Amino acid sequence: MRISYRWLKALFPEAPDAEATAEILTNTGLEVEGIEPFESIPGGLNGLVVGEVLEVWKHPDADRLRLTRVHIGNGSELQIVCGAPNVAARQKVVVATEGTTLHPLEGDPFTIRKGKIRGELSQGMLCAEDEIGIGVGHDGIMVLPENSVPGTPIANVLGVYTDQCLEIGLTPNRTDAMSHMGVARDLRAALLRQHDAELPPLRLPSAQHPEVVTSGDQPIPAITVSIEAPEACHRYAGITLTGVTVKPSPDWLSNQLKAIGLTPINAVVDVTNYVMHELGQPLHAFDAGTLSGSAIKVRHARAGESFTTLDGTERSLSADDLMICDAEKPVCIAGVFGGLHSGITSATTTVFLESAVFDPVHVRRTARRHQLNTDASYRFERGVDASMVPTALYRAAELIIALTGGCAIAPATDLYPVPHERQAITVSIDRMNRLIGKNLPNELVRSILHDLDFEITEDTPDALTVLAPLCRRDVTREADVVEEVLRIYGYNNVEIPQRVHASVTERANPDTEAMHQRAADVLAARGFTEIMNNSLTKVGYANRYRLDSLREEGAVRLKNPLSSDLGQLRQSLLFQGLETISRNINFRQSDLRLFEFGSTYHRQGDCIVERPVLALWLTGRKAPENWNNPNEKSDFTHLRSAVFAVIRALSGEANLTTHSHESGLYSDAIALHSGRQCLLEGGRLHDQVTQDADVAQPVYYAEIDWNVLVQRASTHQVIYAPLPKFPSVRRDLSLLLDRNIRFSDIESVARNAERKLLQEVGLFDVYEGKNLEPGKKSYALSFVLRDSQATLTDKKIDAAMSRILKALESSFNARLRS
Repeated sequence: MRISYRWLKALFPEAPDAEATAEILTNTGLEVEGIEPFESIPGGLNGLVVGEVLEVWKHPDADRLRLTRVHIGNGSELQIVCGAPNVAARQKVVVATEGTTLHPLEGDPFTIRKGKIRGELSQGMLCAEDEIGIGVGHDGIMVLPENSVPGTPIANVLGVYTDQCLEIGLTPNRTDAMSHMGVARDLRAALLRQHDAELPPLRLPSAQHPEVVTSGDQPIPAITVSIEAPEACHRYAGITLTGVTVKPSPDWLSNQLKAIGLTPINAVVDVTNYVMHELGQPLHAFDAGTLSGSAIKVRHARAGESFTTLDGTERSLSADDLMICDAEKPVCIAGVFGGLHSGITSATTTVFLESAVFDPVHVRRTARRHQLNTDASYRFERGVDASMVPTALYRAAELIIALTGGCAIAPATDLYPVPHERQAITVSIDRMNRLIGKNLPNELVRSILHDLDFEITEDTPDALTVLAPLCRRDVTREADVVEEVLRIYGYNNVEIPQRVHASVTERANPDTEAMHQRAADVLAARGFTEIMNNSLTKVGYANRYRLDSLREEGAVRLKNPLSSDLGQLRQSLLFQGLETISRNINFRQSDLRLFEFGSTYHRQGDCIVERPVLALWLTGRKAPENWNNPNEKSDFTHLRSAVFAVIRALSGEANLTTHSHESGLYSDAIALHSGRQCLLEGGRLHDQVTQDADVAQPVYYAEIDWNVLVQRASTHQVIYAPLPKFPSVRRDLSLLLDRNIRFSDIESVARNAERKLLQEVGLFDVYEGKNLEPGKKSYALSFVLRDSQATLTDKKIDAAMSRILKALESSFNARLRS
């Protein structure tokens, strides 16, 4: 929201300078993000002065150049080389002195330097209109009136409009501050707290019903108004003006609109924009001569009805769209955008001026449906002050009449079928003081509320009942009123207490935030990068893969999605991660290790279940390409190692079982269970899945159910033990096994066979190929044994290894390789 400081100063002359105003507004909750200077002429004509040409003579070395002697005031004279054909003695001209930066209409700015032109000294420049950015003339230098005084800044002669614009970062609830009057109200209320003396009230603009002039030769009768959709149009006012001559706006109006970033169009349209930014009430002007039947009807569109908007786009309307119509056809999308054929043109002589309140939900849906975002829709979507409707209408009508010579031909129409009531709120004084952290004098509280246009209806020593102004639709409860008092009183005026009182609360076990950070640290240490994706995703993944976890009936769809790519809440983190991988590969980043903490959403009956998940993706090379590193590709063992590192860091590895299973997503899938609960699913994704995501290289994916992991952590106990006093012993076995046997199964059988001495089981080589029986593979396994009570003897070692080997032979028909 851009606020003109000069405009603000006109409403509240006691406002301090722009920097101080910005600080005060920021402290009241209207954060000023920056102050930007504005000049009606680029550069503000700085450095340009009036000069008088005293003498002109021919350049000795150039036929088209002349030398001039120019007086620029204070007895100063300059020699300037000039190529303009119209330069002559006794002229008053525009002189750019040394160091002046010119901003021409075309081309980049440039700075005037003293130098020699064809051997002759030139100490400045005599300027044409286009060279200083005020016109297109370039036939010769600009000649000023004879009474111009040498040395006078050109900015004073031409009247440059300067301003400072405050860029305010409004929060959506502060619709009252979407106008200069609303900002001035907050500024005055805050300044009253800083001054002992009273400050005068705001200088509110004149807003009286214009005089009605009637005659028998009116070109059209006054426009009649009817509301057929009161649930969508809460108030509608309008007035008919005739005898209007549409012309450009005067400089004061054009410059104020330019300062806040608007482009002037004509006096009628510019007035509607001006009043909207002054009072916060959107307005719309129709060419009354284009309205059939001299009538305005506010109704819903007919489904499929066609309408062409001001931008020339033909749009198909929905039955939910609220339209402003004449007796035959739509002429405006209510609160959003005007129609092409009813807009104000140079031929307009009669204007129908509209001021209304439209339902925010209807405006928001229509604006989103047609992808139209205007200043008017921005305000209507957030709610406008219904009491401002007639005031803004009269203010705009007065200005249009003053600028265009028109007059009102009938009293204004004001229909108010859905009156807005002021919200009544009771505030406990004790509760207010406790929320603020300081006891404020009762009179001060009442004064602040009065300055913010709150009406106090009941006043007791213990409580206040107030009516919130209609411009503050966000103030609905006690805490909101307390916030209003506090932001005007000043957050910085609440002293920091000398003593801090705090109660010690027991933290839930486990600390999920600490677990989250610990898991992220473990993965980052292994080269993983955290990503964050939107919880909204594309519709269609469920139809494409037809999985139980992605079934269509479990999808949570949005009723009014922003786009087809954001149509439902995600049921899996997988697909957006694949989109991230595809995007990175397109930028030649193909070696990726990614993880994301996020939630998936599933519909179960009438409920929506949110399930937190930790997801990991792995693709590309295991390590960056280097002469000293083999070009080894990542595989699931690398992903499995990272997963187990996280599980080990948070809950230990005890009581975990691994199962193979079939999946429509994975070509080789495993599931990790903690008791009866599935902790993890993962594997190598099917090539078809990755190809659908435009990824041409293998991708490994794992998804951890965060709730199950947290539950494990809550029961996991860390057991501390002293360093072992006795050495360990390693024994290796090379076994011939069936190809379908997994290492995890071997480890489980070995640990069950030798529970006391076996400390670790490792796999350091796998071989499949020639010299082996069909369907067989060779595992090279390491077994680490240790006795915590004594040094192991050969007898104990052999007995333990014998038990392990017999168990493997019995369970898997394993044989020792010779």
